[in-house]
Amino acid sequence: MIVAVTLSRYIARQFVFSVVAMIASLTGIVCLFDFIDLLRRVATKPDVSTNVVTEIAALHVPYFATEILPFGMLLGGIVCFWRLTRSSELIVARAAGISAWQFLTAPVACAMLIGAVFTTLISPVSSSMYRRAEELDQQYLRTGGGPLSLSSGSLWLRQSDSQYDPHGVAMLHARGVQLKDGLLRIRNVSVFRLDHQDKLMMRIEAPEGYLGTLKWILSDASVVRPNDLLHHVGQIDLPTDLTVNRVQESFSSPETLSVWALPGFISLLDRSGFSSIRHRIHFQSLLALPMLAGTMALVAAGFSMRPSRRGGVARMIGSGVAAGFLLFTVSKVAEQFGNSGALPPMLAAWAPTLAGLCLAVSLLLHLEDG
Repeated sequence: MIVAVTLSRYIARQFVFSVVAMIASLTGIVCLFDFIDLLRRVATKPDVSTNVVTEIAALHVPYFATEILPFGMLLGGIVCFWRLTRSSELIVARAAGISAWQFLTAPVACAMLIGAVFTTLISPVSSSMYRRAEELDQQYLRTGGGPLSLSSGSLWLRQSDSQYDPHGVAMLHARGVQLKDGLLRIRNVSVFRLDHQDKLMMRIEAPEGYLGTLKWILSDASVVRPNDLLHHVGQIDLPTDLTVNRVQESFSSPETLSVWALPGFISLLDRSGFSSIRHRIHFQSLLALPMLAGTMALVAAGFSMRPSRRGGVARMIGSGVAAGFLLFTVSKVAEQFGNSGALPPMLAAWAPTLAGLCLAVSLLLHLEDG
């Protein structure tokens, strides 16, 4: 047992080093392509500094690392176990009577621990940085409609307003939002209409309103201009290019919310009448990440522990990589089915992990017990 514990620690250490190096390498490659794409987008905006692009690319790093984690776990595990097999260390261990299930316990536990760290610690950092990156992207690189957000039951949105200024902007804040029967109603509304220099032209206050066809209809509204008194004007129609679907799709993306904030935001969406399917799937995916990481470690072991003298090592490793990308494809297909409502969010998030676990256990059973 002492030998098995010592061997397990050694394999776990080799596994962690290999996985961390692989995750860092893949994240660096993806971030490089992201930086190049941002440079391409900023090429047509001479007034935007390269420092902004660099900041946005840097803010994307934790998000990409989280997305790459399963592939880093798979490829890093394949490299680690293949090297141990090629050097006959695993072969000698198995010949000494140590089961593969025994010395794989520590690497799989490390993989699940890494996944748990990403879910509980990296996810909040990633969501905060990704939210800041989206704000910078919206401010400097995107054109058209402005950002929208739903928080604490209130709605903030920014839209173009050319009624008084061709390049004017309207900032709308509604302290209550309700979607019912396809009609978006807002309560306790404040609208700030700004010119192209962001100077306030007027403020509109209304107790309620709703989103009509290409316009916000504010009832019982009052208007106040700079250096003037508030006076009642009745109904006001504020032109907009927004629709109910666009408002709903533009709410905070799941990637900008941490695993700790998602349950409350999902409840908020449900109370407001909006769909929370995307956020539920993302939340369940974060919960499944530790299990997915452990599954990828088992898949890597199943495809790379075959002795070199039996031949076909390259084919086996290639099969492991192909299996990883197949699981990725299955996860994306299941996610699309989940978003469409064809699958429950929990099943859409956990089915690929469970399928990969079944594949990994079958491979190891065949490898260990024939």
